[in-house]
Amino acid sequence: MKLFCSILVGILSITFYLDGKAPKGFTPLFNGKNLDGWWGAKTENPEKWMNLSVTEFKKKWEESQQDIHKHWSVDNGVLVNDGKGLFLTTEKNYGDFELLLEYKTVAGADSGIYLRGIPQIQIWDTTKEGGKWKLGADKGSGGLWNNGPAGAPGRDPLVHADKPFGQWNRFRITMKGNLVTIILNDQLVVDEAPLINYWDRKSPLEKRKPLIAEGPIQLQTHGGEIRWRNIYIKELLSSCCEVDDETGYVSIFNGENFDGWKGPIANYEVKDGAIRCLKGKGGTIFTDRTFKDFSVKLEFKLPTGGNNGLAIRYPGKGNAAYHGMCELQVLDNTHPRYAKLDPRQFHGSAYGISPAKTGHLKKVGEWNDQEVIVRGTMITVFLNDEIILDADLSKVTKFMANKSHPGLTLKEGHFGFAGHNDPVSFRNIRIKDLH
Repeated sequence: MKLFCSILVGILSITFYLDGKAPKGFTPLFNGKNLDGWWGAKTENPEKWMNLSVTEFKKKWEESQQDIHKHWSVDNGVLVNDGKGLFLTTEKNYGDFELLLEYKTVAGADSGIYLRGIPQIQIWDTTKEGGKWKLGADKGSGGLWNNGPAGAPGRDPLVHADKPFGQWNRFRITMKGNLVTIILNDQLVVDEAPLINYWDRKSPLEKRKPLIAEGPIQLQTHGGEIRWRNIYIKELLSSCCEVDDETGYVSIFNGENFDGWKGPIANYEVKDGAIRCLKGKGGTIFTDRTFKDFSVKLEFKLPTGGNNGLAIRYPGKGNAAYHGMCELQVLDNTHPRYAKLDPRQFHGSAYGISPAKTGHLKKVGEWNDQEVIVRGTMITVFLNDEIILDADLSKVTKFMANKSHPGLTLKEGHFGFAGHNDPVSFRNIRIKDLH
């Protein structure tokens, strides 16, 4: 999948906008004087108002102006909201971007930032006195609170990074495709987590609509005064980042030989810088190292009807699909011989456990980009920039053919490839430990 620019660069440059001047490449969203460039909307699917006629939208926009000028004001270059009214919403819509801003809350605050009109990056009063610990406020601000229950990727921040009341907090937010990275007060609080489509969250993943390609930035109001300043955005091109720009990822295949790998290596070959299973051969090869929570990025290429798999937390012996945590299917499921597969056997599925969304493989013989994020019992799979699996395997109770999965509860294991007689190729394999 297309990649994020270096988080380290973001941390080092975050201080450049504290003097009220936009850093290089960024555009102000707030001019420090008035509400030009903004209108008002509530928690509503932006696709609804995007499909209004010009006349209908003009009426909605004009009504919102009355509301936001009642509840939003500018005080000495600072945006102030009284805790009521519509959310301040950019008139322009954005796709991939980096967003910089500062905010300051009062006791009892509960606010947030909507990305492409989708809730939300959470902002809390994180003290016990604020009364929201039972909702997760004790963990701090910055999490993607609507991503699901506690434990869902990005739902809760990695660290509590909020400053005490009366001090300004600084966000740096990167959104690339469906993935969101959030730095709060120079601390990483969300690390490349997928933003869930809130507007279709009740649908099973295989039927869930993808995020809209572009949408507004919204500053949420929710019962307590909040102040905002130094709001800047930089739109990102889809080709902004190369593999060398990644932070925290290390290559686990040198492109030349199987140094660092174990298992039936004789059943595989290195061809044109890629690992390829020999035709008619197979078995699971795996890394010397073991991993707990991790993100792995790679490219793969399927031959006609090709079948392989990604071994997740593999114990080093046994069947990757059952004795490992799971095997993520790598399969040309467009081939006629797979027409009657169980949904839990299609590409990207946790084999026999949880089905993946279909329809996002490239043509046979082309390279596909894939990322897998493993946190606890949660597995998220991106294929060619589309989320195709997002599942908590611990909550699955009915397995294909009623087979047992003894490795499902493994907390650590090797990463590998489970060949099934077809010359499937893998290259550019990088992995990152998640903490």
